[in-house]
Amino acid sequence: MSPRKPMATPVAPADEHAGASAGVQSIQRAMAVLRLVACGMEQGVRISDIAAMSGLSHSTVHRLLKVLVQESAVEQDPQTRRYRIGPEMSLLGLARTNRFPIKTIAQPYLHALVEQIGDVAFLSVRHGADSVCIGRTLGHHAIQVLSIEEGARRPLGASVSGVVLLAGMEQDLSERITQSNAVRLERSGFLASTVLDKVRAARQAGFVYAQDGVMPGTSAVAVPVRDPRGQVVAAISVAALNTRLDRKRMPAVRSCMLEQSSMITRRLAQLEKARPRQA
Repeated sequence: MSPRKPMATPVAPADEHAGASAGVQSIQRAMAVLRLVACGMEQGVRISDIAAMSGLSHSTVHRLLKVLVQESAVEQDPQTRRYRIGPEMSLLGLARTNRFPIKTIAQPYLHALVEQIGDVAFLSVRHGADSVCIGRTLGHHAIQVLSIEEGARRPLGASVSGVVLLAGMEQDLSERITQSNAVRLERSGFLASTVLDKVRAARQAGFVYAQDGVMPGTSAVAVPVRDPRGQVVAAISVAALNTRLDRKRMPAVRSCMLEQSSMITRRLAQLEKARPRQA
């Protein structure tokens, strides 16, 4: 007689639920780590910085990064030991090249803007608790302030665009996001309380101006882009040498920015009106 095979132990519903919850948590943590790695762009991010900004333990971050490296979602520089986004993420992104239609819609208006002012213009959108630069259009002035690259990701509030995007939200939401970003903002040189003060001022003024920009000797200004219902869907920002974007010239630049922003809104309304309605 052949030996009886052991019966499989049934999984209790509670254990199954616990396992599913742990799996969801692991995915959420991996995505949080990926977003922080993306902030490092080509320079990369240290594992200690990821742990500090995510609130996860060093061992947990190390374990997640090990798996992400194995999947080519993240790569580690052998010299600096810093982590960068890997080739797999870039290849996955190619599947949705039209993910940001606002970029395509706004492009001719950004070109018109830089022709008017001569300086570089950026288009940024909110993604979760971050602002992401999805477009950069160069002007014709001899010196262009390339303060951020296309694809750059920053915590909302760490740039003029981020403050504009926060100002377009309900107050409770903007405060929650800013507080959740407190550690990351502080590591970027900003206090959450200062960011919230800037957000309140931006709601009143309708724009944000930083006399001291991201790079030394530069200034920056940002205005919102609204959809036909008045919701802020993006931000246009301009960076220039502070001699070109001082308080005397800034109002004229801001006026050009607001003009092009309103034209983008009108174009969004036209496209929405022309879209076939679902039965």
